[in-house]
Amino acid sequence: MRLEAVKIGKTIKGREVLKDVTLSLQSGNIYGFVGPNGSGKTMLFRALSGLMKPTAGRVLLDDRELHVDFDVLPSMGIVLENAGLYPEKTGLQNLQYLAGLRKRVGDKEIREAIQRVGLDPEDKRTYRKYSLGMKQRIVIAQAIMEVPDVLFLDEPCNSLDEEGVERIRKIIREEKDRGALILLASHVREDMELLADEVYEVREGRVTLRITEKIPMKGEMS
Repeated sequence: MRLEAVKIGKTIKGREVLKDVTLSLQSGNIYGFVGPNGSGKTMLFRALSGLMKPTAGRVLLDDRELHVDFDVLPSMGIVLENAGLYPEKTGLQNLQYLAGLRKRVGDKEIREAIQRVGLDPEDKRTYRKYSLGMKQRIVIAQAIMEVPDVLFLDEPCNSLDEEGVERIRKIIREEKDRGALILLASHVREDMELLADEVYEVREGRVTLRITEKIPMKGEMS
């Protein structure tokens, strides 16, 4: 599967937040995006997913055009900064509600996704009472529960402790290994060095490829 941006741009209230962005991204790879706050990373994810329509250019999924052949990518999971769920529902209830919208997975898959991120599906606390780290984990669970073809992960390790960071990095590698196309935005240099196959720098709405060397994982040292 190939996801392409062809000279996309976005102007909001007279300000260009994306400028002439061209990308070609393939399944089974992790693409890292780095840049300061306000550089355009989140806007890029919104444009590529279909949550925001570009004012210029096209987004293509295997030669089918976003906003022409479909309104949002047909199989995607997404984690955006400051994403929120229903405060008075438990984690399980939130995911059951979201899964019910598309009816692609059942209770078994939902519970497995919750356990995979290190939470208890039977926890009766509501989302409102979750710690910041628990909130981040359950949002990641909703992104992966439907086994999406494309994953957009905007600062997925925010608010996580050391164990949580390692768990989520392991999940990201597993999602890559099963063939997902993953777009990862992170301010943590180690995330890029350990996970990304290619790293792009985003500055003032422009996206350029950064040449980088990955740090070998344990067991990959010769």
